[in-house]
Amino acid sequence: MDLYLLWAAFILGIIEGATEFLPVSSTGHLIIAADVLDFGTNSSQVFEIFIQLGAILAVLIEYRKKITDTFIGLPNSSIAQNFTLLIFIAFFPAALLGLLFHEYIKFYLFNPITVAYALIIGGVILIFIEKKLPERKPIDVDQISKPQAFMIGLAQCFSLIPGVSRAASTIMGGLMVGLDRKTAAEFSFFLAIPIIVAASFFDLFKNIDLLNSSDIPVFAIGFITSFISALIVIKIFISFISRHNFVIFGWYRILVGLITLYYFY
Repeated sequence: MDLYLLWAAFILGIIEGATEFLPVSSTGHLIIAADVLDFGTNSSQVFEIFIQLGAILAVLIEYRKKITDTFIGLPNSSIAQNFTLLIFIAFFPAALLGLLFHEYIKFYLFNPITVAYALIIGGVILIFIEKKLPERKPIDVDQISKPQAFMIGLAQCFSLIPGVSRAASTIMGGLMVGLDRKTAAEFSFFLAIPIIVAASFFDLFKNIDLLNSSDIPVFAIGFITSFISALIVIKIFISFISRHNFVIFGWYRILVGLITLYYFY
């Protein structure tokens, strides 16, 4: 086993977990980092999707009570049934577009230059939204309405473009339809579960012939480091947005986008 590949997997796992739930684009960071690290194996794109499952496991652990209560309560709890319906409503638009345009997006848009422009434009939009929207009264994720969930789902469609960020599109979508920052972020966490699990297993199924037993240590290291870093970042992120807005993430996106353009041009 190539020790460099294990080291690269370790770094990429940390990057994935640290950025998956922040409005900065984990996919964009992985595309840039993989290019810089020259992580270009046959299974590299599958790896970059697979390690997102480590980040999802962190959400399942952090919000295990809500998830367990929802699962157990599905047969007879109106709250559990309504929450599940909200997630499905928000999940459906991006899932449908992703299924239809998956190959086109990966072939034409998965490159550092696309990511750089998406980071910059998304950063400007994020700052603009934060500057214009008023403070909102906190609510629980169960109180989100079905029209709000659908609009968040439409916003998530923009995240199919690498560099836009699934977290940024859903959180900003949540803010624009009236949610407070904490509720918008937590709904984004829950919404990540079906969309990332579906995308991960879809990619694994389509590219299973590219994988072999030598990939297991690389995938395992990426998964574990992604899980650990995501678990840490989720706690810090929720604490941060309870006291601050998202403007700093907008400026970070612009800076990373400009550095990426300079580096690759």
